[in-house]
Amino acid sequence: MNVNIQTQHFDADVKLVSYVEKKLTKLEQYHEKITKVDVYLKLDNVVHKIKDKIAEIKVHVPRHDFFVKHSSKSFEESFDTALESVITQIKRKKEKLAA
Repeated sequence: MNVNIQTQHFDADVKLVSYVEKKLTKLEQYHEKITKVDVYLKLDNVVHKIKDKIAEIKVHVPRHDFFVKHSSKSFEESFDTALESVITQIKRKKEKLAA
């Protein structure tokens, strides 16, 4: 599984990157043919005082892509919620294929 983490409007520290990579290893137990995972971490509303932290996850498997976007006040919370959503999508797709 190839993991690509990109940031926009900020530089991620080592702690955040390792947190994301550690959590992404969970995906392999839900789908064995994941080829690539793209994670985009973005700061939104940079002009205003309140900055929303956005996490986007794109999971590539043969013949299908899963995409989730979530925002909250912390990157960890955004990423965790997005990861749960993408896991739900993967489970649903596998159930449809099995049926």
